[in-house]
Formats: sequence, C-alpha cells, structure tokens
Amino acid sequence: MNERDVLIIGGGPAGLNGALVLARARRSVTVVDAGEPRNAGVDHMHGFLTRDGMPPARLLETGRTEVRGYGGEIVEGTVARAEEGFVLTLGDGTRLRGRRLLVTTGVTDVLPDVPGLRERWGREAQMCPYCHGWEVRDQRIAVLGTSPNSVHQALLLRQWSPDVTFVADAPPAGEDAARLAARGIGVAPSGVRRVVVEDDRLTGLELADGSVLGCDAVFLAPTWVPKAGPLADLGCETGEDGFVKTDPTGRTSVPGVWAAGNVVVPAGQVVMAAAAGAMAAAMINADLVEEEVARGLAALRSTA
Repeated sequence: MNERDVLIIGGGPAGLNGALVLARARRSVTVVDAGEPRNAGVDHMHGFLTRDGMPPARLLETGRTEVRGYGGEIVEGTVARAEEGFVLTLGDGTRLRGRRLLVTTGVTDVLPDVPGLRERWGREAQMCPYCHGWEVRDQRIAVLGTSPNSVHQALLLRQWSPDVTFVADAPPAGEDAARLAARGIGVAPSGVRRVVVEDDRLTGLELADGSVLGCDAVFLAPTWVPKAGPLADLGCETGEDGFVKTDPTGRTSVPGVWAAGNVVVPAGQVVMAAAAGAMAAAMINADLVEEEVARGLAALRSTA
C-alpha cells in the first residue's frame, strides 16, 4: 500500500482547492470522490468572482483537470471506513494510506415532508438568497417556516422582491409577526400541504385550508446533517449540533486530521468552501514540514 502525503475525502470545491494547493506544493495527493455534489440539481452557481453563472459540474471538471495537471490523483469511489494511521478502505475494498487527512465530505439537506418539494429542489425551491435571489427578483416568493431562521430568511428575501409570503403551520406571533409586517411581508393563513406544478414548473403551494398560494419560487431552511462518517470513525470531537469542531484553519481534535467546507460550515457558499480548502491545505503542508524538520533534527543529533 503506497503512502501519500495527503488523502482528501470529497472532491467538491473545498477538496479540489485543497488538492490544488497541496499538489502545487509538490505534495503527493489523492482525492477520493463519491460524485455526489450538494448542488448537483442547480444549473448555475453565483457569488464566486470570475465564476458567476458557471454550471457547478463545469467547475468540478475544471478543478479536476487542474489538480491532475500538478500530479494530483482523483479516485472515484466512497470511503467505507477510516482507521487510525489514516488508512482508508473504499467501497470496492481498495485501501489507501496517507500521512495527513483532509475531510471535505459536505452535508445532506433534509427537506420537510411536503409532496412535490424534493423534485423542485435546486430549481424553483432554493435555500440561499445570495445564491439565487437575483434569478427570482420581482417574482412571487414563498418562504416556508421550517426553522428558527426562517423569519430572517423571509426578511432577507424582501430585498429581492416586493411579493414575499411567509408560510408556516403556526403563523408567527409577537416580535416575529411585527418584524414581518414592518418589512411588508404577508403571512399565509395556514401551512403548506403540497407543491403545485404545471408544465414542469412550480406555480404555487396548496395550503392546509385548501386554498392555493400562487408563487414562482420557494425558499426554505433545510435540516443539515453532516456527512461525517470518516470523522466519526477517527473520533473527532463534535459540537452539540453534530458538526465537527475545528480551529480557524480546519484542524480537528485528532492530530493530522483537518476538515473543510460544508461538513464544517453547512451554510457556506461555494467560494467559501474553496477558500476553506485552501487554508486547510496550507496548514497541512506546514504541519508536514514541521514533521520533516523534526525528523531531520533527530537524524543529525543521532550522528553527532
């Protein structure tokens, strides 16, 4: 089993940008990618300078080409198990060993059980106003009250359209109701029963009272579940929210293990994930340099 300087689990923006930095630092790098990007259902990504409007698949294809151009390796597969000593067992039985490990496996967006919603996710149903608000500017927007942050999400979206309606099983009261009213945001009379689709296009929401709220776009805050299997295998410390704890560079509680991207910060945009991958890569390289210096010093002193 050949040892690589760094193994990276996850070939999204964080993993590929980390691999690019490490490969350019002349480190041997292998990226294991399951081919399940979080934004697979989205046609275009936004908010990434010089890449605004690029299809996510093209970004990943370009990133893979750049990493390979510096000698980095991309392996398609899933990691079944991570073991002490940074040995990875893939789904097909292949075993890989690295000196350091970077985990960029991302997060799963768990949607509320609303018939028809999953099929529109990444299309007319979205999460991030900064990523997709411009594309639905001045259209009819519904915000589902799925989390404590949903009122804030509705207040944000009023920036892009004058026609925003908040939809929840229990209408907001008190300060939340006042804040929505102050922003000119309407409140639906009842919660949502199903998504209404016509000619493969979302046109509204059928509410629990039987009425239909016409809308062109739906925003909601899904429940975030980290894809943290390798981190759990290695015993990395997590917070109360279930997400791994890291320092600002992505270093986890387990020496030699870093994490970056949405597996750490689920709300992070593509550009943020890429930046986190670059930061983690630089710190991993510095950690390897310190190990090599210590080894060299030990060798010098043993011959003195």
